[in-house]
Amino acid sequence: MLRMSFMEHLEELRRRIFLMLVGVGVAFAASLTFSKELWNFVQAPAVAALTTLGIKGINGGPPQLTQVTPMEAFNIIWVKMPILAAVFLSSPWILYQIWAFISPGLYKKERRWASPFVICSAGLFILGGCFGYFVAFRYGLTFLLGLGRDNGVTPLVSLSEYFDLFVNVMLGIALVFELPILIFFLTLLHVVSPRFLIAHSRYAILGIVILAAIITPTPDVFNLVLFATPMCALFYVGIFASYLLVLHREHKKFPWAKVLKWTAIVLAVLAVVVYVAILRYHLRIVPHWPFLTR
Repeated sequence: MLRMSFMEHLEELRRRIFLMLVGVGVAFAASLTFSKELWNFVQAPAVAALTTLGIKGINGGPPQLTQVTPMEAFNIIWVKMPILAAVFLSSPWILYQIWAFISPGLYKKERRWASPFVICSAGLFILGGCFGYFVAFRYGLTFLLGLGRDNGVTPLVSLSEYFDLFVNVMLGIALVFELPILIFFLTLLHVVSPRFLIAHSRYAILGIVILAAIITPTPDVFNLVLFATPMCALFYVGIFASYLLVLHREHKKFPWAKVLKWTAIVLAVLAVVVYVAILRYHLRIVPHWPFLTR
């Protein structure tokens, strides 16, 4: 392990933060060149939700968001949205800098986890954003905008309110998807163990449900479960990664061949069940939830 003084740690931290900001700045500049395409991507859930609710735009066209103040469109489309895109685009670089700051305090054999750490962390962060965009945010937004429809209320969504909710959901879920990485690191630093996590899993699930209730943009149970279920699954994925690390420390091997064999059998059975359901009930596959429809 490398020994560094307190001032050397501060200097290294300052250097890593500067490199992170440089990476975000480069990604921000790249995002500015695609602002129109990015904004169409960002506002697509709102357009889809309003269209589902039967809301029409100007002259009967597609529904649109509303600009309330003169600077609102500039601040969001040309400043805040490129920053959000830059954070996601530069996430591998940011995570690499975090690892580079931590790695001097690890043993040489533990530094070999650098590439898996960056790949898995960035992948989970982006996967969380995709889950929030394509699943959680769309269902939550449709629910919220439709609450007053039966009472004669027509939704009029401003750019600022919509984008603030969008950022909160995207970043909140993306950060929550880093839970397996957090558990792995705590195990790497000997703070927790798989046995400890399993023994206290009921408290972890309670905390996950509370966190999901805070992140969820709607108060209904369906969206709460929609958020909490993948978070609980990620908690157990983190326990599994922690278990693999402990096996590696004890020079033991995980029975991958047997596990993959049974996984393949289960997937084959599920595929047969889906195929029979399609034939019997005349269903077809669609690229959105629940993926099967008449």
